[in-house]
Amino acid sequence: MRGAELTPAQAYRRMAFIRRFEEEVLALSLEGGIAGSVHPCIGQEAVPVGAVAALEDRDRIVATYRGHGWALASGSDPVAVFAEIAQKADGLNGGRAGSAMLSDPTVGFLGETSIVGAGSPIAAGVALAAKAQGSGRVVLVSVGDGAMNQGATVEGMIFAAARNLPVIFLCENNGWSEMTPIALTTRGLDLVKRGEALGIDSHIVDGNDPFAVQQAVAAAATACRNGDGPVFLECKTVRLKGHYNKDIEHYRPKEDQDAAKARDPLSRLLTTSLSTGLLGQDEVDEIDTEVNQQVADILAAVKTMPAPDPTSSQEHLYAPPVPLAAATPSDAPRDLTYQRAINQALAEELRARPDLLVYGEDVGFAGGIFGVSRGLQKEFGDQRVFDTPISEAAILGSAVGAGLEGVPTVVEIMWADFVFVALDQIVNQAANARYINRGTLHAPVTIRMQQGVTPGSCAQHSQSIEAFLAHVPGIKVGLPATPQDAYDMTRAAIADPDPTVLIENRNLYQETGPVVAGVVTQRAEGARLHRTGHDLTIITWGGILGHVLAAADELAHSGIAATVLDLRWLNPVDDQAITDAVAAGSGKVLIVHEATVSGGFGAEVAARIIATHFDWLTAPPMRLGTPPIRMPSAPSLQESLLPGTDRIAAAARALHAAGSGRIPVSAG
Repeated sequence: MRGAELTPAQAYRRMAFIRRFEEEVLALSLEGGIAGSVHPCIGQEAVPVGAVAALEDRDRIVATYRGHGWALASGSDPVAVFAEIAQKADGLNGGRAGSAMLSDPTVGFLGETSIVGAGSPIAAGVALAAKAQGSGRVVLVSVGDGAMNQGATVEGMIFAAARNLPVIFLCENNGWSEMTPIALTTRGLDLVKRGEALGIDSHIVDGNDPFAVQQAVAAAATACRNGDGPVFLECKTVRLKGHYNKDIEHYRPKEDQDAAKARDPLSRLLTTSLSTGLLGQDEVDEIDTEVNQQVADILAAVKTMPAPDPTSSQEHLYAPPVPLAAATPSDAPRDLTYQRAINQALAEELRARPDLLVYGEDVGFAGGIFGVSRGLQKEFGDQRVFDTPISEAAILGSAVGAGLEGVPTVVEIMWADFVFVALDQIVNQAANARYINRGTLHAPVTIRMQQGVTPGSCAQHSQSIEAFLAHVPGIKVGLPATPQDAYDMTRAAIADPDPTVLIENRNLYQETGPVVAGVVTQRAEGARLHRTGHDLTIITWGGILGHVLAAADELAHSGIAATVLDLRWLNPVDDQAITDAVAAGSGKVLIVHEATVSGGFGAEVAARIIATHFDWLTAPPMRLGTPPIRMPSAPSLQESLLPGTDRIAAAARALHAAGSGRIPVSAG
């Protein structure tokens, strides 16, 4: 189905099959046989049929959520495609993806994304992997005209242009951005100008002609393979049905609907082919009969399929535990700053993993604004350690795409606060890769960022965001608090096959401590017990650990012995370590973090303790953190809000003095 010149008969058969397939999907959804929304590609069949015919088997496709036709054109089993749309056990993804997220990596179809524009950065990452591997692959990503107004789409194009990546950005412009005509949202109707403005070779294509699409995509693929990518193609096409299955199109003028029908690519192909003798009516009738029967058989088979087994719903969220090397370190302990410990871990991983890439804003030549990656580009070159545009969505999305192709990455988000402009790529893309694909795809990406309040930092550079990220199933979240943990956790994160977020603390970058380097001896999990005391337990993580240990020293001078547990990893949580720590501290627990108390991760820890160890408690768990306020810049104002050593010690003394009666459960 790929890499061969289309004949009129082949084009008609493939387009007619997609049309009939989509019509039966819509009919079944209206009967109640499909749960949720379905976005048919009726009217746009010429685009995937022509485009895929121009590609090679080794190439990759990432599609918009209107992507059933892309899966079928790519060669996916149509029974499995229909079954997935109907959320059946025998669907491509076992019913986990449904209509808008289905994927089939066995045919190079890396899948749809239901987030508008999100596929563009991912495709750039897939192309980054192709370039790094020297595979000669081309990546095609389809987006709708509405997605051209998404920042992620533009960021992906900018990233690909900056790295000369082999990506074909293909916009299926049907004139409607969901339920709004593009004329109301975009100045100028030729979106090709967007690509031109970014310095990308860009062309308008007749998206209702499969042969024109094939020719344009073939030329674009040749340019990409020659190192002249990316290429942008605007395929002008039509939408013959509503935005989704229950859309009655009350907003759409009849004249627009009639104009679309007049441009129907299937009718146009049929009329042209019959009038020129390239197809005969008997041949057309035969194709129609075969297509109708084939789709009817598919529908009958899907209707009898079972629903997914409910007991399988929690499988494939994470990979099985990674094997570890022998626990014998290769180096003697030596004093390193927290910053240099991370740098050494990155260098050792780059040496051990020739396919590993490290990149982000200012990460390469300058070595990062805090110097964490300094010297790495000099040793490993600017193809493995490199700078990116200031495009967080592209940085994160490209890491996901590279991971899908088996290329591990370490990417940096300069400040944790900046991740919110691209959180989609962590929450909706990276976290879903393994689960939706039932383990056949995964995204081995390590995302580094730093947080923490420092004198003069403003409210957009000082937030503690670990609770946001720890809430997301499918990713792992760690906060190293010592140079040794900075080294160990960095290497553990890179060795882990799942998406991992490391939140460093910039207050600690110049803190020095002994570091034993060598082989990876830890997984991306597990708390660290720093001291044991029978009077109470203090549980903490991240940059506040030093204040907690200092407070514990003060308490010891007062005759109060505290157990101090650094959780280190908030996802997964080390429940056994919490159990042991609570047991060691006489049933009194103080949970301390720099983040605001309201909605902070301390509430999760407290809830776990109450749910599982209520009978052990001699007082309710107390939480100590920052009150629910924005962080000011003035050091004096910051100091009044942060839980420093004195406040931690005072809270611990109050908790120690409390009996079994009720005490406040928070102290913010």
